[in-house]
Amino acid sequence: MIYISKILYGGLLMNKLIGVVATTIISAGLSFSVLADKVTLKFHTFVPMPANSNAKFVKPWADKVTKESNGEIITEMYPSMQLGGKPPQLVDQVREGVVDLAWTVAGYTPGRFPRLSVFELPFMPTSAKITAQAVQEYVETIGAEDLKDYKILAVHVHSPGMIHTKKTLIKSLDDFKGLKLRGPTRSATNLLKKLGATPVGMPVPKVAPSLSKGVIDGMVVPWEIMPSFKLQELTKSHTNIAGSRGIYTSPFLFIMNKAKYNSLSAAHKKVIDNNSGMSLAKQAGILWDSFEGPARDLAVKAGGEFHILSGEPVAKIKKAGDEVISDWIKDANSKGLDGQKLYDTAKSLIKKYEKML
Repeated sequence: MIYISKILYGGLLMNKLIGVVATTIISAGLSFSVLADKVTLKFHTFVPMPANSNAKFVKPWADKVTKESNGEIITEMYPSMQLGGKPPQLVDQVREGVVDLAWTVAGYTPGRFPRLSVFELPFMPTSAKITAQAVQEYVETIGAEDLKDYKILAVHVHSPGMIHTKKTLIKSLDDFKGLKLRGPTRSATNLLKKLGATPVGMPVPKVAPSLSKGVIDGMVVPWEIMPSFKLQELTKSHTNIAGSRGIYTSPFLFIMNKAKYNSLSAAHKKVIDNNSGMSLAKQAGILWDSFEGPARDLAVKAGGEFHILSGEPVAKIKKAGDEVISDWIKDANSKGLDGQKLYDTAKSLIKKYEKML
């Protein structure tokens, strides 16, 4: 009896041990499965975290993606080039998989996106909402080749930019002469040169120190970006152009590494797809339009002076702009593209979305 009891007791003990081991293995397997479903996306950009593009666009996007994926897709945000490199290198960092996501300015890499650069041309843009939708349709159709190496989340623009200077309030074309003005894109610097200014190309993070050191006398930027770098405190004179078309805009790229996207599960891809494309571009355009007024108010509070060019000066600027457009078409043709067709398509898309207001 004693022997049998020992056997029974030993058997029960062994069964319990097997049960514990099995439960542990199953639990570990489940834990591993849960962990395997987690996706972390590294996002990199050149502007500081409080900037509108981060705080009011990318961060809400990331939070929405996390919520809709039941907490499985997490975005780590690295502003102000915290992961290294310079702003023009962001597109390569995404393409090569150094980072998974980036928000950047297409024009920081001149020649890299030859089709898309048509939207940088003078007097092309209207409101950010309208132009962003036109740009998004453009990169999904006739301009798709430029961004074939990326998963496009959205391509959008800022509201039309204007001219800001430290001292000289520009009221005529003569006022451009001798001014060292920062331009964001090749077309913008080309226009500034034709107007008699000395153009200086540089990413926006370099503008504030360049103003302080006298490297430049002013810049062309939209109101929206100025508070992020306190540019309204470094410039006092602000000049805009009359009319429904702005002097320039810059396409922004919100892009994802293609291999990273392709590695996602079908469910995770669906979450990303549901939060990208035309609806996101339109949302961005609406946001960027809304950023203009509050940013301008800060310049008013800082004691700024303002002027709107109209009449003959604008006619002369448009004439110079026509030369920039002609130069762009010739350059596009030299690259084997149909420059005129690209230009006409961009203009027609803007008119299309204007009519949909």
